[in-house]
Amino acid sequence: MAVQQNKVSKSRRNMRRAHDALVAANPNECPNCGELKRPHHVCGACGHYDDRQVVAMNDEVDLDEDAA
Repeated sequence: MAVQQNKVSKSRRNMRRAHDALVAANPNECPNCGELKRPHHVCGACGHYDDRQVVAMNDEVDLDEDAA
């Protein structure tokens, strides 16, 4: 079992964890629809990537009208 030789101070422990913080997302604006999207990913709103349609998006279906 690993047992530490000397106590690690709070300062040294926190300095080691200085790089563990989460960073905020870096969203970009979609050139087609203007929605925010992650860089180098397909836009979830319109399905465009690099100025081309790569995912066919269907219109939203209202389940109440289809059931009647």
